[in-house]
Amino acid sequence: MRQKIVAGNWKMNLQSEEVDSLVNALNTSNFPSDVEIKIFPSFIYLDRLTKAVKNDIHVGAQNFFYEQKGAFTGEVSYAQLASIGIKDVLIGHSERRSIFHESELLLKEKVDVAISNGLNVIFCCGEPLNIRESNQQEDYVKKQLEESLFHLTAEQLKQVVIAYEPVWAIGTGMTATSDQAEEMHLSIRNWLKDKYNEEVANNVSILYGGSCNASNAKELFACSNVDGGLIGGAALDAASFSSIANSY
Repeated sequence: MRQKIVAGNWKMNLQSEEVDSLVNALNTSNFPSDVEIKIFPSFIYLDRLTKAVKNDIHVGAQNFFYEQKGAFTGEVSYAQLASIGIKDVLIGHSERRSIFHESELLLKEKVDVAISNGLNVIFCCGEPLNIRESNQQEDYVKKQLEESLFHLTAEQLKQVVIAYEPVWAIGTGMTATSDQAEEMHLSIRNWLKDKYNEEVANNVSILYGGSCNASNAKELFACSNVDGGLIGGAALDAASFSSIANSY
């Protein structure tokens, strides 16, 4: 049975007092017992939130550097994250790819370091609008997975969740239809089956990320190959985030 997951990516949002308010609201929210809840705040709040959120909310990092330590000004290492109890990391988010020019080779290195050091990975993939409009989205996403993720063993893949995020639907208010989401999620699952086997494919959770909110979550989550969501803006409001998690 695949794990259902609702993960909130806070991105570079919220001042300190807003974080306190949101955490207080999350701690009093009712989340389904069969849905794993994860939040990904800015680095400066991680240590504090590992102590402040209730035990059934997992705190993860939006990014990390693949070296253990050294002269890398401005970076935060995987080892530093682990030292404060962080066990979940995002890798390959479209904004890391497009704004910070993270290559597939760099993402592969991050994946390897995270896995070998016991971190759980949410690996993001997805196509921009021009690729979708030219109907090349499946080749594009498959290449992302092949170059950065599909070198892992079946055992290592147990630490990985895949998040499909159509770039054209992130922060734009546009959302992939449930048919579009299911089509890509099914393709990803079939690629996993081809690369590994049916058991592996059936056990990897695949999340949808792309303007998923309280209004459309129920329809998206009803798709047989959508196992939850990587939520952006709607994760900054506890009521919306709870509503999304309860859409199951």
